[in-house]
Amino acid sequence: MKPARLVVLISLALIIALLMAVRALAPGLVERRMNGVYAEVKPLVVSERAKALHARLFIADLHADPLLWGRDLSQRSPVGHLDLPRMREGNLALQTFAVTTKTPRNLNIDRNDAKTDNVLLLALVGGWPWRTLESLKERTLFTGGRLQKLAAMPGSGLRPIRSRQDLSAFVEARKRDNQVVGGMLSIEGLHALEGNLENVNALDDAGFRMIGLAHFFDNEVAGSAHGMAKGGLTELGRKLIPELERRHMLVDVAHSSTKTIDEVLAMTNRPVVVSHTGVKGTCDNNRNLSDAQIKAVAATGGLIGIGYWDEATCAHTLESIVRAITYAVKVAGPAHVALGSDFDGATFTPFDSAGLPQLTEALLASGMDEATIAAVMGENFLRLLTDVLP
Repeated sequence: MKPARLVVLISLALIIALLMAVRALAPGLVERRMNGVYAEVKPLVVSERAKALHARLFIADLHADPLLWGRDLSQRSPVGHLDLPRMREGNLALQTFAVTTKTPRNLNIDRNDAKTDNVLLLALVGGWPWRTLESLKERTLFTGGRLQKLAAMPGSGLRPIRSRQDLSAFVEARKRDNQVVGGMLSIEGLHALEGNLENVNALDDAGFRMIGLAHFFDNEVAGSAHGMAKGGLTELGRKLIPELERRHMLVDVAHSSTKTIDEVLAMTNRPVVVSHTGVKGTCDNNRNLSDAQIKAVAATGGLIGIGYWDEATCAHTLESIVRAITYAVKVAGPAHVALGSDFDGATFTPFDSAGLPQLTEALLASGMDEATIAAVMGENFLRLLTDVLP
């Protein structure tokens, strides 16, 4: 072989090896920097009383983003917050797995446009299918499909939740074996519709049951709390709400502008959720809910999912999460508050999903009664899904 040709072949081999290494390592390196547990927070010692109560609870969470990163969620990871082993360790029975299709560069909670696309970069280095590089709908279906593949793995013990029948069967199976866990799909931002109402069919068929109208920028459906115009529902959005209700798909107004939230609440005939949020009463910023919004969501029969990250609680502590939960219970009533961790959502939190017993301990220490703790930790969400799923 001629030396020049040998140099070319070696160079190509090195390039291929480099690309394969980037594809294998880059998503994990990015996630390690973006998701984690606050290093300065000392784990809370969990009392025997709290351990016993926690073991009896049905725990459910309204929002987490592990599907975005491409980790093998069947295996315990040192990266991020959530996988099946850590769900089981924390007694987390039911997790809503959110799908994120696009986020802006220099993301912030005040003003963002839709001109940049961080998820496209993740898709490129992660080796996602070509169709996902130009279609947000295809990104949604691809990322949501990761949950179905996880459930299909031998021995995963994960039950996808798409209907009341699925939910009932899962609850009965978990009574017999607490290693069985459930997963339901949601979406952050209906820019994934690509402006076409008919694309709801694809989301419905793929098993999405909670639909976030907006994420970090305004879209063809609704204004975002973090967008440029912060408007309300568009004409497409006003057509969409009754269609989602007809299909028994929960409307999620997390990240939505004040005008969008008000307009949704004015026209809805079914419960509305705010899957992951804080409350202005303990952390006053435009990401979080006012007392009036909390009461209005509760009046629909819906839920407010309290998050764990600093912009939701204004601190890095378990105590700040408990303050937000306690405040929301006071304003909305104990039947309308739930957990909305935002695990793996480019967040740092005081604990990961294996550390959930610490939250039970902290709620007990705050003086909250066991019935309210049980409601907030999961019974409220279980009741809502029993009522609204198709």
